[in-house]
Amino acid sequence: MITFISFLLLLSLAFPSVVAHDNTTKPVEKHTDLVVEGMVYRQSCDHYRTWSLSDASAKLSVICKNQKNQVSYYKAFKTNDEGYFYAHLAGFKMTHYLSDHPLQSCHVKLVSSPLENCSSLSNVNEALNGAPLRYENKVLKGRNHEAVIYAAGPLAFSPSQCPTNHF
Repeated sequence: MITFISFLLLLSLAFPSVVAHDNTTKPVEKHTDLVVEGMVYRQSCDHYRTWSLSDASAKLSVICKNQKNQVSYYKAFKTNDEGYFYAHLAGFKMTHYLSDHPLQSCHVKLVSSPLENCSSLSNVNEALNGAPLRYENKVLKGRNHEAVIYAAGPLAFSPSQCPTNHF
């Protein structure tokens, strides 16, 4: 047995390329996506001026501004039929870690509703000025990828007009 182990040691010295570790592979760079998710609702005339809301599809936008208050990122997104949106901020860049951070620089605004009778913008969660983002410690992790998910809203549309008997 000692002879066999000695033979293996001598073999490794004679042929170092056989046992050498391959250092030519580069580490795979981890990719991080920024995402904003939330819900858009609509208010019926039966529940006007209350917190009773129903799911609603809509178009919304994510707007980010730099420290000079200039728009540095803008993209419109659509919700699914239930009002849920998952907005991947592809191309979003932070030039300054604090002032350009999504929590400081980005807001979500309602753009349009497909329903003519429920298309007025409401100010639920400051949607008229842009709903701020919240970090809720939600991160999806993969092997070489992760998605940091921020939340916004919920946001809501209100009826354009309601019959007077609903007040």
